[in-house]
Amino acid sequence: MPRVAAITKKSELAAEHQAVADAVLKVYGNIRGPWTMLLHSPKLTEKMLPLTPFFWHESIVEGKLRSVGILATVREREAAYVWAAQVAMARKNGVREEVIDILRAKGDPDTLPAPEREIVTYVRQLLRTNRVDQANFDALRNRHGAQWLVELTATIGYFGLVSGIANAFEVAAPLDGDKLPSR
Repeated sequence: MPRVAAITKKSELAAEHQAVADAVLKVYGNIRGPWTMLLHSPKLTEKMLPLTPFFWHESIVEGKLRSVGILATVREREAAYVWAAQVAMARKNGVREEVIDILRAKGDPDTLPAPEREIVTYVRQLLRTNRVDQANFDALRNRHGAQWLVELTATIGYFGLVSGIANAFEVAAPLDGDKLPSR
């Protein structure tokens, strides 16, 4: 049960904010997950929402590797709702079950191919220590370029933010979604 009432219909917002709910509906088809909390701040929602289609359709970070970064991020943040929502997208983007299993278990990424391993290591270093070692940074920059690395890092920050909202407000994961291990 969320800590504040979930906003799931645009009629639950004041008339002057219903266009923001329409924008959420346009992107997701319904109002769910962290957006049910974010709509308590319509202006914030209005500013954040355009980033979702950017990450999905405009970022130069290709879907499979972007999904690895997102899953690594939401797993570090132990965000059950966001994890469940993103695992399905990761599978559509071609992320192998082995990678999903390693991330779910917070396992050792050393058995993964270099592109995936480097991303998991980058995410974990950044979120655990607020820094990234030079060798890993250089490996990703040399493989993909500066713009790619900026966009991956922004993806990590964005999904960390969404995970924080879901966790702080105790947004429950869907019952039929992929589950994180119990703590």
